[in-house]
Amino acid sequence: MPYWYRRVFLLAIPLILSNLTQPLLSTVDTVLSGHLPGPAALGGVAVGGIFFNGIFWTFGFLRMATTGLIAQSHGAGDEDQLLHHFGRAFLTALAIGALILLLQGPIISIALSLLGASPDVRQNAQIYCGIRIWSAPASLANYTILGYLLGRQRARMALLLQAAINVVNVAIALLLVIEQHWGIAGIAAATLTAEWTGCLLGLGVMLASGVHPRHLRWNEIMHGPSLRHLFGLNRDILLRTLSLVAAYTWFTRTGARAGDAILAANAVLLNFHMIAAYALDGFANATEALVGAAIGAGRRADYRAILRASSSSAFVVAVLISLAYLVFGKQIIAIYTNQESVRLLAAQFLPWAIILPIVAVWSFLLDGVFVGATRAPELRDSMLISFTGFLILAIVLGSRFGNHGLWCAMLAFMALRAITLGLRLPQIERKVFATEEAPARA
Repeated sequence: MPYWYRRVFLLAIPLILSNLTQPLLSTVDTVLSGHLPGPAALGGVAVGGIFFNGIFWTFGFLRMATTGLIAQSHGAGDEDQLLHHFGRAFLTALAIGALILLLQGPIISIALSLLGASPDVRQNAQIYCGIRIWSAPASLANYTILGYLLGRQRARMALLLQAAINVVNVAIALLLVIEQHWGIAGIAAATLTAEWTGCLLGLGVMLASGVHPRHLRWNEIMHGPSLRHLFGLNRDILLRTLSLVAAYTWFTRTGARAGDAILAANAVLLNFHMIAAYALDGFANATEALVGAAIGAGRRADYRAILRASSSSAFVVAVLISLAYLVFGKQIIAIYTNQESVRLLAAQFLPWAIILPIVAVWSFLLDGVFVGATRAPELRDSMLISFTGFLILAIVLGSRFGNHGLWCAMLAFMALRAITLGLRLPQIERKVFATEEAPARA
């Protein structure tokens, strides 16, 4: 048993660090734009950041599906299938990226109109989006490269690539914005350069690890059943992701209707939740890779040991995060805002943010199990059921208990995700493991 605890932590720790670097790109953009003349610059970058987060989060299935498929092939020792899984995913990412570039005009225009920015903010957002949109193929390709590295359990390399992207972004942004005075265009150009640099570095890593175009066979890339399986996974995970985005969107819109102070307080506390999510997702990502490998190798005993090790480890970390929020929550709120009315409101609703990691950890972890098992229909159905439950509770409890009711609905949303997936967990063993299994690892 200590073997699997060690394997989980060796994978999870660099993945946690890698996940926590994800918000850094937008953070650097926000800080630099906040020091440009006028509030419209900051607003333009913020709106542009929301636009790109929405697009790239929507196509997050490229990472998740790739991780599950690669992990299973890695566990089965099938290098040929592993390479072709990556080839299909990589070409899909490039195709989607090219389509985004082709349709960039109407996509950006419609998105900015829906976000309802003022003319000055919209003008800055248009500049930012018009430059950064050219990173779309690289950003989506990076998802598949990350999925490959996670599936091969190369967590340290994934961390190094994410760190490289952030270092390049910071260095070029400082050069273009502070030294060359490019303003909004410099911020966008820095992020664009960082994403393409990360993509090229990632492809270099792939070549060094033996993934070369000459090893790929076009007829295998275009294999009908394999393509249908990949697109089926992507479709189901896309529907799951859209439901998740809809839940957070409803939460934000409902808070906004209660007033600017409630909206700001909820935004602060959602940052608490997101930090915990990024950290706990490290265990979910590790579980994806290890579960996929155990399934690919046909080791039921390893699969069970991985579930025990990852669940207990992630729960301990979730408890530590909740304790940190309990002890230092008000001080953390003070870092986010200096407005006393927002601080008081955030402190009033802080108990929900304290409880949330202990409840949400199970939904994150089970997501990892089902991604590793490539059981996307269950992920889709669970999220649709949970979103429906959240919507009903948010309306009923919100009208009766105000913002406390809204936070209670969010807590229930996380619990419903865990319950609906947990009820289907036994099906994985019945469906994916053969009667005869390979010997477990010591």
